[in-house]
Amino acid sequence: MPLSVDEREQFLAEPHIGSLAVARGASGAPLVVPTWYHYTPGGELWIITGAHSVKARLIRAAGQFSLLVERIEPTIRYVSVEGRLTRAEPVTRTHLEALHRRYLPEKKVTAYVTEAENDGRERIMLAMRPERWLSSDLGAL
Repeated sequence: MPLSVDEREQFLAEPHIGSLAVARGASGAPLVVPTWYHYTPGGELWIITGAHSVKARLIRAAGQFSLLVERIEPTIRYVSVEGRLTRAEPVTRTHLEALHRRYLPEKKVTAYVTEAENDGRERIMLAMRPERWLSSDLGAL
């Protein structure tokens, strides 16, 4: 059964691990990788990645990407979104804190953010506004 707009947006706003997919162009299968993401209902979905990573290069070239999130308990439920790249900007401390707070206990956030700011990696925030949605709750196992 498809989820309502509110159900799918709330589900996507939960801290699931997403499977990000982006086209590789004519060279073969899409790149599909697990990723942390940030989403607020009605807003943009965004990720953080290395500024010069394969993922960043492919998303910029394609101008769009997809993300699938799922769970198996208490019911089998998924939400998949697709959308055009709306923003690409250098990562700020605010981005790092918001993303890490979704996935880590509060007592670990500061250490992870500090490490990310000082590890020498250039990071980029890539955002999309979901345009196409697929969703379902398939019931209990």
